[in-house]
Amino acid sequence: MITALLVTFIFLILRFTVTLFNFLSNPKLPRIGKHYEDKVSILIPARNEADNILTLLQSIAQQNYQNYEVIVLDDNSADNTFALCEEFARSHKNFKAIKGEVLPAGWLGKNFACYQLAQQATGSYFLFLDADEKIGDGLINSAIHRMNLRGLSLLSLFTNQTMVTTGENMVVPLMHYILLNLLPLRLVYLVKSAAVAAASGQFMLFNAEDYNNYQWHQQAKNKVVEDVEIMKLVKTSKLNGEALLANGMISCRMYKSYNQAVNGFGKNFLAAFNYNVFGFLIYLLLIIGGPVVVVMTMNPNFIAMMAGLIMLSRIMISLTAGQNAWLNLLLHPIQMLSLLLIGITSIQKYLTKTTVWKGRKI
Repeated sequence: MITALLVTFIFLILRFTVTLFNFLSNPKLPRIGKHYEDKVSILIPARNEADNILTLLQSIAQQNYQNYEVIVLDDNSADNTFALCEEFARSHKNFKAIKGEVLPAGWLGKNFACYQLAQQATGSYFLFLDADEKIGDGLINSAIHRMNLRGLSLLSLFTNQTMVTTGENMVVPLMHYILLNLLPLRLVYLVKSAAVAAASGQFMLFNAEDYNNYQWHQQAKNKVVEDVEIMKLVKTSKLNGEALLANGMISCRMYKSYNQAVNGFGKNFLAAFNYNVFGFLIYLLLIIGGPVVVVMTMNPNFIAMMAGLIMLSRIMISLTAGQNAWLNLLLHPIQMLSLLLIGITSIQKYLTKTTVWKGRKI
């Protein structure tokens, strides 16, 4: 029992320290008023996104950056995604929709779609966005400024998450919670080793020349968590990459129900641990089982210390991520149970090779 308590508190304190570092260092993309004129290719892979895609396209058309092109690639959708994009493009000269090729062997769908999009792009920067997002004024200028300031080949942003239903709030906040609780985000840029890598495929801005030279999506063609893999490849190539929070300039509603969120996170959660099932189980045991051990001691001092560390962490992460701190505190136990369910789901799908996303086996 003593050993379990010691390990639990060491893990809690380490995570609290990381959270405090992220809270104080405030790893957000600064909003910049300076205007740039470089051509930006906004590249959007879309598969069965008829319910989402127009919101993104309209937000791009209404934002304040001028020199851009938008290319939407319909990745063999079963709905009317292509028709909607094609109709939108008729009345917006900077937009066009194209049909994707049949997925070849050895590729995952999104990676191949992004690869095809890059072949069509003509900008000085390639900006890959997911179809379920919404962007605002200042995003592109601020991102390009950051690219120039840091000499970046890749800037990736973790978008602000829009959550409407209770089911979404029970799962989606886990993304920022795990990220900001385990990784000092500023180190992605400061530490040049590829071992310190993080990225989000929801916003990937590349220097076009570097992208064309290295063909990042081709190199990561069979990787489920291609965003992190590409950041590793960028750093391995001795180029600069940075990952930041979006600072309210781009938002995303990832899922629309509890089951969608659990299945969505379940498809790539284990991949984030490099498919190390044992290591993943140890993590789940520490983050979920550890607090249970503390409660079982019935020691009020231990319980108060643990609760204080967890509550302060949740508040800091929620404020940093632009989320409702009180709601996350209230739902924390349910979110931990959801994390356990996601973990079990992810392991089960991996071991039985039954992971499916958008109609394709991964």
